[in-house]
Amino acid sequence: MLNAKRIFVISDFKDEKAWSICIDDKRIVKGLIRGGCDVQRFSYRNILLQSSPVPGKKMAKLFAPKKANEILIKQVRYYYPDVILFLNMELLNAELIKELRNAARGAIFVGKDGDPHPEKFPRRIEIGKLMDMVCMHSGGKFLETYKNAGVKKCAFIPFSCDPDIQYRYKVEDRWKTDITFLGTQEHSRLERDEDRYNITKRLSQMPNVKLYGCFGRLKTEGLDSFFAICGAKIGLSINIPNDVYLYHLDRFINIPACGTFMLAKTVPGYELMFKDSIHLRYFDTADEFFELADWYLKHDSEREKIAAAGMEKAHSEFNCERIAKVMLDLIKTGSYDAEWAEII
Repeated sequence: MLNAKRIFVISDFKDEKAWSICIDDKRIVKGLIRGGCDVQRFSYRNILLQSSPVPGKKMAKLFAPKKANEILIKQVRYYYPDVILFLNMELLNAELIKELRNAARGAIFVGKDGDPHPEKFPRRIEIGKLMDMVCMHSGGKFLETYKNAGVKKCAFIPFSCDPDIQYRYKVEDRWKTDITFLGTQEHSRLERDEDRYNITKRLSQMPNVKLYGCFGRLKTEGLDSFFAICGAKIGLSINIPNDVYLYHLDRFINIPACGTFMLAKTVPGYELMFKDSIHLRYFDTADEFFELADWYLKHDSEREKIAAAGMEKAHSEFNCERIAKVMLDLIKTGSYDAEWAEII
């Protein structure tokens, strides 16, 4: 059995951004440390930018990979990691993975892909094939893509929350509203989900609704994201792909973690994570969303009861320490214990 005490984590932590404190990768690192691991954190894109003789992300990709890779390989070589955890595989290549294998003989390589439709991005698949296991925020066909490509073990790992900074804040009046949504109305690289577009379009035309990041609205930064959720009576959770088993984005955890009542578009497997009418309410169509929203805006006690249960569930089941332990159990034993477990 692996004694996973030294874990080298490679990701794009976006240390230069105000919203870096809210990303899931930060929470996983926190959970691993609290679980007794030593974690060496490597923010690949930031090292790439620092190593470039010319400013700018595009220029850094052209001029700095060799230097950044040298720094990475040297750190890995002298850290003697038990595990190398690739929380972001976007900027890597096969040759670098092979060099890291030589620098860290015996380490287990674990990759995470949080984006949908991996089959559309062959480079991600090629990197995944070099891992010992790949984790995704979905089960079903996205996970099966990696398994079919030859990855030995593939597993669903949900997004996490951090109860230290995610709870029901008392917020200023400027955040208060009936309904909120954080995200875009559609994605430039994905086929439009009509329910998502139609719901957010209609919301954008309604009074006492606050949208962040869609139809020209500004995005939130840092803890403002949580204040925006806490200021709403209802938070909308809807993906662009909604037909993939267990697929979700971080808003599906963030909304209940902040103590806000959530209306979520039905996705196969979601009932394994949060129960309808207990922790949240699910809807199937745009019309049903607006019917439920109208009812719960008029029934405060029912809405607040479900919101409180959702927060308790998010904090107990999906906190960063719990999700980090799930990852460690998977690495150590090849499995983990959860109602929503999906391992192939």
